[in-house]
Amino acid sequence: MELQTIIEKAWDNRELLKEKEVQITIKTVIEELDKGKIRVAEPLEDGEWKVNDWIKKAVILYFPIQKMHTIEVGPFEFHDKMALKKDYAKQGVRVVPHAVARYGAFLASGVVMMPSYVNIGAYVDGGTMVDTWATVGSCAQIGKDVHLSGGVGIGGVLEPVQAAPVIIEDGAFIGSRAIIVEGVRIGKEAVIGAGVTLTASSKIIDVTGDEPKEYRGYVPPRSVVIPGSIPKQFAAGEFQVPCALIIGQRKASTDKKTSLNEALRENNVAV
Repeated sequence: MELQTIIEKAWDNRELLKEKEVQITIKTVIEELDKGKIRVAEPLEDGEWKVNDWIKKAVILYFPIQKMHTIEVGPFEFHDKMALKKDYAKQGVRVVPHAVARYGAFLASGVVMMPSYVNIGAYVDGGTMVDTWATVGSCAQIGKDVHLSGGVGIGGVLEPVQAAPVIIEDGAFIGSRAIIVEGVRIGKEAVIGAGVTLTASSKIIDVTGDEPKEYRGYVPPRSVVIPGSIPKQFAAGEFQVPCALIIGQRKASTDKKTSLNEALRENNVAV
């Protein structure tokens, strides 16, 4: 509570950023984020999520108190305000060149990072694979045993501070080049097909029943989702716009080792 009080005061009065106590407090919050002791959003017992917006404020306030510096990694050179994570072996994290995670992002033991990027404030839980050229944006929350396939884009969010980050719950499988942004939440063990784009306003339509059922910003647990399109009327006429279709439920046969092709075949979709 003391940390939160100081952060809230500095958020309302940026002149306080000049004070040493405030700077130490901000840096303490970032260190706690880096170690996974606190997180921007946390699951509640009822299955919902609580956003700790004061921690997001601390992340934002961290930038103006940091100075630019040069980082040299062999022949590579970077110029930035943020340090990179270190001590991966001690943390039990496998990091393949040229994977990059910023200090202030948490990677649990068992995480594998192929050449990819994880931004400050993100939380990636144990057993998760961040595959080649996947990106995990600032403050995104990735659960246990998730697979983020090649080229997946998980959006970051800092402002507005009250906005929920993207949340990918335990056991989800995100197909290649899928894009998930604007606080969309993917339920446990859901399978998102290659190329699916989900924003806060995207229509997510369950077509498995007699009548379509529409969601926005949320994919229910164990859903199998593919790209789709629906007609929309414009001044120039009727055109197709993107949506996402829930075409079935993930079956037990895909639980142990999920592959997108297996999940789609089980729901009678050609691959």
